[in-house]
Amino acid sequence: MVSVTINSQMLEVEGGSTVLQAAQRLGIDIPTFCYMKRLPALASCRMCLVEIEGQRKLQPSCATAVTDGMVVKTNTPLIEETRSSMLDMLLANHPLDCPICDKGGECELQNQVMAYGPRESRFRDAKRVFHSEDIRLSPVIIMNVNRCIQCQRCVRMCEEVVGAVALGTIEKGMDTAVTGFEGSLASCDQCGNCVEVCPVGALMSFPYRYKARPWDLDETDTVCPHCGTGCQLTVGTRKGEFMRVRSKWDEGLNRETLCVRGRFGLDFVTSQDRIKRPMVRRDDALIAVSWEEAGSYLRQRLSAVEEKAAGGLASPRLPNEVLYQFQKLMRTQFNTNNIDCSSRWSTPLETLGPLMAGFYTRAPLQEVIGNDCVLVVGGNVTEENPVTEYLLRDAARRRQTGLLMLSTRPSRLDADAQAVGRVLPGAEAAGLAKVVASVVAAAGKDLPDAVLASIVAVTSSPPATTDEDAIATALLAGGRATVLVSVDVLRSLTARITLQQLANLLQLLSLLGKEPKMQLLFDRANQMGAWDMGVLPAALPGLASVADSAARASFERAWGGKIPSEPGADFDAMLELCNTGQLGTLYITGSDPLLSYPDRTFVERALGAADLLIVQDAFLTDTAGLADVVLPAATYGEESGTFTNNEGRITKVRKFRDPVAEARGNLAIFDFVAGLRSNAPQPPSIQTGIFDEIARLVPAYQGLSQDRLGADGAFTQGVLAPPPGSFFASPHIPIASDQLVLVTGNCLFHNGYLTERSETLNTAADDPYVAMGAWDAAQLDLSDGDRVVVRSAKGELTAKLKVDRRFPRGLVFVPENYRALRLNSLMSRGVYPCPVDVHKAHVPLEIATLASLGAQAEILGQDIAGRSPLP
Repeated sequence: MVSVTINSQMLEVEGGSTVLQAAQRLGIDIPTFCYMKRLPALASCRMCLVEIEGQRKLQPSCATAVTDGMVVKTNTPLIEETRSSMLDMLLANHPLDCPICDKGGECELQNQVMAYGPRESRFRDAKRVFHSEDIRLSPVIIMNVNRCIQCQRCVRMCEEVVGAVALGTIEKGMDTAVTGFEGSLASCDQCGNCVEVCPVGALMSFPYRYKARPWDLDETDTVCPHCGTGCQLTVGTRKGEFMRVRSKWDEGLNRETLCVRGRFGLDFVTSQDRIKRPMVRRDDALIAVSWEEAGSYLRQRLSAVEEKAAGGLASPRLPNEVLYQFQKLMRTQFNTNNIDCSSRWSTPLETLGPLMAGFYTRAPLQEVIGNDCVLVVGGNVTEENPVTEYLLRDAARRRQTGLLMLSTRPSRLDADAQAVGRVLPGAEAAGLAKVVASVVAAAGKDLPDAVLASIVAVTSSPPATTDEDAIATALLAGGRATVLVSVDVLRSLTARITLQQLANLLQLLSLLGKEPKMQLLFDRANQMGAWDMGVLPAALPGLASVADSAARASFERAWGGKIPSEPGADFDAMLELCNTGQLGTLYITGSDPLLSYPDRTFVERALGAADLLIVQDAFLTDTAGLADVVLPAATYGEESGTFTNNEGRITKVRKFRDPVAEARGNLAIFDFVAGLRSNAPQPPSIQTGIFDEIARLVPAYQGLSQDRLGADGAFTQGVLAPPPGSFFASPHIPIASDQLVLVTGNCLFHNGYLTERSETLNTAADDPYVAMGAWDAAQLDLSDGDRVVVRSAKGELTAKLKVDRRFPRGLVFVPENYRALRLNSLMSRGVYPCPVDVHKAHVPLEIATLASLGAQAEILGQDIAGRSPLP
């Protein structure tokens, strides 16, 4: 610690702290323009100059480290004159158009001029003009370059934080101008972070332009609904109408950053596709009715199927309280454990449960990725969890964290990675097994003989490639290690053995003293919460087994009802029950499996075979179109609750608008259905009361109080159990290298099917596309931008081709987020990745190729791990 005196106030700070940081701790205001807390100091704006005793010249406080005994003054006449002169120079060329500037009222230049600026300018020359009109740099960003004060925040944010490098500068001195390549932002993420950090109105949000003034807005702090990173954001509304989203530099793990979905994708709440009234099916058509009519119809239909089993599917985008109440409704009123929260995969809880109990770290992501090595397994962080990517890039560049990648799809993080392992789709388990074998080969002497014998007995993977060896070497060379796992690995038929090999690696690192930490990179906002709330067929809230009589008894006492003791069916098994006529009621809340389940033909047939299909949703989805009863529900921003993000952090989701027309809150609808099922009115479910019940009954949430959830939320508590000590056998996964296989996932602009209801994202997003590697494209005589047909044994789609030179051979990627493509029409239940053929749109495909694809699908669908294949 070193001692510093600022304006006669003494303070002790850590060595290496800057004068600006010390002054901020004392509450002393020093103006800045170019300074950004998360980046190294630039010291170009000269607004933060201070006097330091013993130095002749003024020094930039943002770039001057504190030394022991330093004496600083921040408000002398010389400093005030210097600040005034700097502001006068900025105003010399700055257009005085505050009345029409979108930044008016929250402009840093305005604030600094009012506080420190001259009362009258000494400059009389005509102002410099770059362009007479604003420039539309992208669908969401517009620029008035004349207002730019050359602080470089936008350029640095784009390059050093986001990693897009879409902005740069031309010329120098007072003629410096910020621009994109040839006046456009074609390579831009459209995230708008440059708009957020711009201190003036040089960069502006086009969707928000001229809509409102900041003093007109009612602002609500809430959490982004688009992925599991859990970014804090502030929604601005005017007279109840959605206006904009912004972030705050000092709140949430994201601080001042958001991705394109978070900043520009919340206008989906204003979609014209909203369900406004209840609907029931009559004469094979959905007819809008009143709630009373819907209740009478539903009571009759429920009575008719009362003797049959029921099942429920709830979206992991819903708040914790809604998810908790949904599983409670299904277990107590419908007397079933047939409950699930994913239609895209079957959760292998028997493997995942012990893995999470042994290694999942509920802690800040910044702390978790602060280890010496971070291994990212599966997925594409750039497109699934963009703000997590920003933090990982920062860790690699500024904190010297060794970033390691093991995935099928390339990401922008590869450029910052110390080692990159590229594996074929579905081969993540084999890749992890090779890493384990390499670690054992290099560090076997450091392991107890009994442990080494146990590992060697089950390790039979092929020799590791250079990539796996490099990852193993980095893990051994570093100190502590972290593993981040994309949920994309759960899509594959090899999900169970991939998790087993992950457990092997984590247990091995633990034995070697690496203190490993693990977190999952969920691509849905409350997937962690959905698991914690027990929206699973074999687990109660808190992930306790439904077969655990003590855990079951605890909830039965609290709920006043019986819970079935046998594990239920997951969503895939529920569809099978529908097809065989064994499922009477299927209750779907906030989910659209007709578009997300990986076999459209199968799910459409199963939903049509259900005796009673109830869909509770805010939007008229494809699944709602098949329902017998449709109940209009509130969407994001229309009801309050909490989310639990990837870190295990629980944060408040706040209401900022009322539900449309006759839509009701999800909790009120559950009360409505429970009353029909029990033939007795139910007491109203209150969100705060449900939160208190969760905090009382779910171990990880015990002791939490909603009143004490601050701006950054609070962490749930996971108690790590000792690893089992045994190792799993390494897999043998036969994957043909001479065929094209299709995988899917999120793209940068869309996350699930909710974002396609955002007009802004649809404007910014690319058209539907097919991505593949340069080598495969050359072999097929295809070029970037060609219209291509992707055909499987079950169907085909047509879209534009994107050639990515980083793609491995044999890989074809199509985003799952474009409803018009009906991508799941190509897929077959139990076959993933999906074998396909790709050709130019005008080239016919031989029937013989189709027969070949059918044979490949049959091979891939066989039981890899000795169990029935599930998507």
